[in-house]
Amino acid sequence: MGTRRGAGGPTAQNGRVREAVTQARRIVVKIGSSSLTTAAGGPDDARVEALVDTLAARAAAGCEVVLVSSGAIAAGLAPLGLARRPRDLATQQAAASVGQGLLIGRYAAGFARHRLTVGQVLLTVDDVTRRAHYRNAYRTLRKLLDLRAVPIVNENDTVATEEIRFGDNDRLAALVAALVDADLLVLLSDVDALWTGDPTQPGSTRISEVHGEGDLAGVDVGGAGRAGVGTGGMVTKVEAARIATGFGIPVVLTAAPLAAGALAGEPLGTFFHPSSRRPAARLFWLAHATAPRGRLHLDPGAVQAVVGRRKSLLPAGITAVDGAFTAGDPVDLVDADGAPVARGLVNYDAVELPGLLGRSTGELAAALGPAYEREVVHRDDLVLL
Repeated sequence: MGTRRGAGGPTAQNGRVREAVTQARRIVVKIGSSSLTTAAGGPDDARVEALVDTLAARAAAGCEVVLVSSGAIAAGLAPLGLARRPRDLATQQAAASVGQGLLIGRYAAGFARHRLTVGQVLLTVDDVTRRAHYRNAYRTLRKLLDLRAVPIVNENDTVATEEIRFGDNDRLAALVAALVDADLLVLLSDVDALWTGDPTQPGSTRISEVHGEGDLAGVDVGGAGRAGVGTGGMVTKVEAARIATGFGIPVVLTAAPLAAGALAGEPLGTFFHPSSRRPAARLFWLAHATAPRGRLHLDPGAVQAVVGRRKSLLPAGITAVDGAFTAGDPVDLVDADGAPVARGLVNYDAVELPGLLGRSTGELAAALGPAYEREVVHRDDLVLL
């Protein structure tokens, strides 16, 4: 986290209006389950309508708005007769398949009152890490915005497995903000701001701005939300803010009922200052959205080539392979001590690699054919950690 030059420095943010907010023209807004539904399950119509009215007003003012909405599983609880959020994946997926339709129906009806069309975009990790899928996700979101529709994004909970989940929609929102090159990310919760501790306890104080990691020293972000229908909590929101600000995107964290004021630039909630640079979006996703399916152990020369000279990884520099992965999966590249130095998308299956290690691409091409002259991880599919 840091201050991005020209994007609303300390003077602007400490004033009555946050200029980085009022000047934003592409906004990603994330809302959590506890802010949309009741603990018993089912969408809360009044809350949904209030959110829709706020976002429609921003759209009418000329902003492009992307909504990342939790609540599918929570919305499916009551119709299925479930008293609480299920723990097993199959029941979660069943609840999501019922709840997602109910939730998007509420949004469609709400935005229709403002003559706005919504488009549902359900994502898995594969949709944003594999090159072709990533481009498709970007094109879909970009075309919806070009057509003046409001994309409503959620993780595809009905098919996502534990191995390919984002984990929480706060993180997903930060990654979507990077994908669409947003000017602002707004995280809406059931808490009005980031506090130094539990806001209900004496001695806790509200944090109005975060300029860097030093401002978070000693802050107790706690666990999951109080309502019991979501997966996040303040810890996931702070991590989402780290991800987004690392991409150069400012973040506002506040309570859902304060959304209109926060989007108007009022000094509500907590403002996280962005860093001064934006990395390549797709590699940013690779670093933050994926879990490695294996590890490639590099010799010192390969570490220097990959880290120091930003070269592709060739078979000659690999000493060992761990994991069960297939071509296209994310893998960590580790040094002699086992410390990850980079992550990339591998071009070979795990079972193919042991016979290739330590051999040059020319030698492999001569012995096995031209298909084996390719890199193990191309530099365009590699990000340093």
